[in-house]
Amino acid sequence: MQVFVTGTDTDVGKTVIASWLTAHLKAYYWKPIESYSDNRDSDYEIVKKLSNLRDDKIIPCDYSFKTPVSPHLAAKIENRCIDMETLAVPNIAPLVIEGAGGVMVPINDDYKIIDLIQKFNIATIIVARSGLGTINHTCLTIEALRNRNIPILGIIMNGKKNQDNKEAIEKYGKVKVLSEFEPLTKLNFESLKNIPLPQAILEYT
Repeated sequence: MQVFVTGTDTDVGKTVIASWLTAHLKAYYWKPIESYSDNRDSDYEIVKKLSNLRDDKIIPCDYSFKTPVSPHLAAKIENRCIDMETLAVPNIAPLVIEGAGGVMVPINDDYKIIDLIQKFNIATIIVARSGLGTINHTCLTIEALRNRNIPILGIIMNGKKNQDNKEAIEKYGKVKVLSEFEPLTKLNFESLKNIPLPQAILEYT
């Protein structure tokens, strides 16, 4: 089982959801491209902590940048360029792959995250906010992926439950909301393990 975790935007909770999946599936974790600031942990460090992941389960990041901006700009700041030809899915499973930002985020002058997902050709989980604005952002993400014939495993809504938004996304996006991931009082390995994975993900594995 290999799955790509993408989001409707930045800071929608992709890393927490990737940690949750990794913890339950005892999966390998890979984030091909990341950019983060020195005053916070990298996503690798967060996932390692939250999923209780062994070092040998972490696939090294191909491109890591120290400025928390879009990958194409982070690379330019460091006088580097992300080469799509060098990015290939490791032949290993189960594997959780986390993207950077949303699907239309550019990674260089020619390609975006959606091009990377299409190249990898694996099922995608969309992480979306539960609150105001999520219907538009989520349906746009669904449409972009569908236009590339990228399989969508489902949606995970992150935040306080919102039944109206859930029903709207399922109706207009025609994609199942797999889980409504509510805020946790304590965010750690134990709290993530206490939240069961949706049946659709278990069946996919």
